[in-house]
Amino acid sequence: MTRSTEEDSLVDGPLISADALHSVIRREFQTLPTHCYAALLFLLHVVFVVLSVCVAVLCVLKLGDAEVCKSVLGDVPGDSVVVYGKVCLWVLVLVFTRCAQHHHGQARRRGYLLFYRQTQGLNQLPLAAHSAGNVSLLVVLASRFSPPVHTYILLSIVVLELLVAMPCLFYYSVKVMRFNGERAAPDVSQEEHTHNYSITSLPTETGFREGSSLEEVVEKQADLIEYLKQHNTLLSRRLLNLTAQH
Repeated sequence: MTRSTEEDSLVDGPLISADALHSVIRREFQTLPTHCYAALLFLLHVVFVVLSVCVAVLCVLKLGDAEVCKSVLGDVPGDSVVVYGKVCLWVLVLVFTRCAQHHHGQARRRGYLLFYRQTQGLNQLPLAAHSAGNVSLLVVLASRFSPPVHTYILLSIVVLELLVAMPCLFYYSVKVMRFNGERAAPDVSQEEHTHNYSITSLPTETGFREGSSLEEVVEKQADLIEYLKQHNTLLSRRLLNLTAQH
């Protein structure tokens, strides 16, 4: 059985240490910018709630100067201003969620499967909270409560959304900042480097454990296979480049 000249040169060439390969992969670590987006969204959310309370109390409940409210809002009712602002905030939350999903999908393809699973539902909770708030708001608008009751319920929905989204955004930001600070190698690379091939570890799980579902196991294996394909392609390129340099 014969080998090609290219294969012979790769086999007979100098061996590349695992530390050299891991150092190259580590230098190519790509940080996630989504914690900055989460912090900005959190700030905008707080500003929106504060302004909504001020508009509702001063302009809708008539506890402030009517002339000042009219000069600022014009002919637009105060509660309508709060609703318009809530819609704009929901759009911003939707954009943040899609952006986070995009960056997390890229991290997943780079082999950070555990981080992807840990944050998979966390970055979607603010959107779920705001969507539930929109549904509640539609019910309130359709019920036609009296103006004071309508205003109090509207403010309750806005504040409740903040109370739900605030810890989610904070915890998500901490997770992403910790991930960026560690600059760890992909999950599989870490296991290869430490020679830890435990069958109970998450990325290398190949069978059923008690409490595991078929769908969960298949999804994990699909993630692992997709990463290994890209990982093998990357290592092949590195081997060729490093062999040529030596």
